[in-house]
Amino acid sequence: MSSKKRALITGITGQDGSYLAELLLAKGYQVHGIIRRASTFNTARLDHLYSDPHHPDTHLFLHYGDLSDASGLRHILAKVRPHEIYNLAAQSHVRVSFDQPEYTADIVATGTLRLLEATREYIAMAEDPVRFYQAGSSEMYGAGGAPQNEDTPFAPRSPYAVGKVAAFWFSTNYREAYDMFVANGILFNHESPRRGETFVTRKITRALGRIRHGLQERLYLGNLDAKRDWGFAGDYVEAMWLMLQQEAPGDFVVATGETYSVREFLTVAFDKADLDWEQYVSIDERYFRPTEVDLLLGDPSRAKEGLGWSPKVGFGELVGMMVEHDMELARRERTLLDAGHDISLEGIAVG
Repeated sequence: MSSKKRALITGITGQDGSYLAELLLAKGYQVHGIIRRASTFNTARLDHLYSDPHHPDTHLFLHYGDLSDASGLRHILAKVRPHEIYNLAAQSHVRVSFDQPEYTADIVATGTLRLLEATREYIAMAEDPVRFYQAGSSEMYGAGGAPQNEDTPFAPRSPYAVGKVAAFWFSTNYREAYDMFVANGILFNHESPRRGETFVTRKITRALGRIRHGLQERLYLGNLDAKRDWGFAGDYVEAMWLMLQQEAPGDFVVATGETYSVREFLTVAFDKADLDWEQYVSIDERYFRPTEVDLLLGDPSRAKEGLGWSPKVGFGELVGMMVEHDMELARRERTLLDAGHDISLEGIAVG
């Protein structure tokens, strides 16, 4: 077994998982990730990090597993013997959680409980201390008053948010009942060019690139007045790591302290392409949530004071980063189309 510090990441193939893997590898960790078995490869966000596991200089390893499989989780923990566990896995799309509430609850809430229990059992035989990070969400605040901090009561407005609230309290209970080092990170919206294309920010920048290059005519969205506290995912994973480096575990809000509406995100994005979004955007009632969250605004004071953390990337820079990335992606698609190649729309948000 390597003498390096070992970290286990659930949800490593997602946006946050890939940025966290980068960070930990740069800090000299051996990184292990849990991925779900699929008939197609779903590791695109990790391709630049991955190398042959047989090579002696490889420090990233992937293991098949799922938060629905408790015995599988126990097996992975015994094999990896992690010093740090980061639970980032979830069915994380809020709108989809209304369509798949039972599945969302099983993975987001009960899945966290399975991992906590497997960790508790593993700690009993572990040679080294084990620290656990649980990924919370600003959606837990729901209809709660703003700005929201660690003492703001939760008022979840979706099955996803309810699941995250349950996972938060499971984590807190295991910390208090079993003296486990468990930290809850309550992360407000965090975006990047690696954001999934069904999430509103990436849906906007992806469509913008395709509109600018003549590959798409319209963009369909829901509530343009919803306000969110948007930061850069690459900044936020540093806060996750910092939470597990403290002397004692705690709960921390991670946010920018600024809020912008979807309409404002649209304006900034389309301005960067010299386009008027009102000429290309239509409202589709299907994208409205049954219960909306109107305003999320985080107060990251505790994270700034207790962790020494603050966001580095501002709102305008974040939007520009995403627009630039998706403009280039659309340019490549345009080049392929002009050369006579078919462009598969699988996985591309065009609606």
